[in-house]
Amino acid sequence: MNLRKSNRSQARIRIGVQGPSGSGKTYSSLLLAYGICKDWRKIAVIDTENQSADLYSHLGEYNVVTLNAPYNPERYIEAMTLCEKSGIEVIIIDSLSHEWEGEGGILELHAMMAGNSFTNWAKITPRHNALIQKILTSNAHVIATIRSKQDYIITEKSGKSVPEKVGMKGVQRDGLEYDFTIVFELDIAHNCRVSKDRTELFSGISSYRISQDTGVLISEWCDEGAASKTADVIERIEGCQILDDLYKLYKETEGADQWLAEFNARANELRSQVNQNHQVSQGGRINSNGQR
Repeated sequence: MNLRKSNRSQARIRIGVQGPSGSGKTYSSLLLAYGICKDWRKIAVIDTENQSADLYSHLGEYNVVTLNAPYNPERYIEAMTLCEKSGIEVIIIDSLSHEWEGEGGILELHAMMAGNSFTNWAKITPRHNALIQKILTSNAHVIATIRSKQDYIITEKSGKSVPEKVGMKGVQRDGLEYDFTIVFELDIAHNCRVSKDRTELFSGISSYRISQDTGVLISEWCDEGAASKTADVIERIEGCQILDDLYKLYKETEGADQWLAEFNARANELRSQVNQNHQVSQGGRINSNGQR
């Protein structure tokens, strides 16, 4: 346990895109993903929507993982792991709703369990939570689409009363929105409003349409956080006065390999100081295993 300065260092975004069928969740997610990484080959769609992701193949050469039933949490985790091992930078889960309400999803799994309903939830909830943790800890950006339940309201258009389809509550476990950095809500006309925004990028904006520029804006926000973390790590590297402290910092720093050049440069400086003082220098370079 230690006390440290506050510092926004999150370089990976978690986005929820929610809306009724036909609101443009998949298309909007692809635009967001391209704006974030600017390379279609670094985007993968985990498709549970009967190959709907392939409808937009004209946009670019993105990757697709077709996920059929059963839609249990472990299969989602397996698909995400495949994407991560393949070097994917943005993972689109389309749709996360199947994990909850689809064939073989959480609700069906719970319904098939014998015994006390409350006790059974205690058994099955950790499986759902494991997927949420996978989303939160992934080394890729994650965009998850969530299908909204649909209803109709009567609106006045040109002096006539006409029914209009609207999205309501998302088909997923209550409180899921708290796990996302940003939640976009789409209507049937593809207009978007932001119901949650920890970045404050969209504060004061009532309605607009998602585009690649939206993803670019989010990417810049992430890069600012990454740059802030880099400055903090480099400052701590330069603050090390002995090799043992430098090696300790290397082992304690998440993703330390991306600053390997800085660690080795400081190690060489410290060894040089030791030699100048006619002291014995031990060890060699720091390698990717954090060894001397």
